[in-house]
Amino acid sequence: MKTIKMFASVLVAGMMMINSAVATEKTASKKAVSYKVDASKSVVKWHAKKVTGEHNGTVNLANGALTVDGTKITGGSFEIDMTSIKCEDLTDAGYNAKLVGHLKSDDFFSAEKHPKATFKITKVEGSGTNYTLTGDMTIKGITKSISFPATVKADAKGVTANAKITLDRTKWDIRYGSKSFIPNIGDKAIYDDFAIDLTLAAVK
Repeated sequence: MKTIKMFASVLVAGMMMINSAVATEKTASKKAVSYKVDASKSVVKWHAKKVTGEHNGTVNLANGALTVDGTKITGGSFEIDMTSIKCEDLTDAGYNAKLVGHLKSDDFFSAEKHPKATFKITKVEGSGTNYTLTGDMTIKGITKSISFPATVKADAKGVTANAKITLDRTKWDIRYGSKSFIPNIGDKAIYDDFAIDLTLAAVK
């Protein structure tokens, strides 16, 4: 009788352990939800200034993914297609093409040699919809850590993230027209900082 009771106890304990493991696995699977970035619904806008004016335009997202735990973003990465740089403010086709060609050249982003720029999240701080994202930004094969505030909304249908990012181009060896390296450049100077207005849309 004692042997039967002991066997029954062991059996019950074993079943409880199995059920617990299954429950843990289900919980973990719910936490590790990956959303694929929808490039067609995502927008990357750029804005750069110089002493005598400014220019703005867009560049396309190539692909990416965001990892979400419940309604909180926990990680992710994306790629930007640097060959897709466009200028939106110049209406003259010749001047527009000249500027875009220059931006793609080795003076700036070396799009032929480095067609993709990447960003990978390494740290997430915040709660609700307001976060500070830290990650590795790679441009022209050079990787630097950056941090920026972002608004992130996640639900069962997908994730939307919005951020305004300011980058110092000289950190990625983009020095053309920089008075930080050409002190006597005068009114031909192009400011080191440029702005990125990012909207990411991702779905399962």
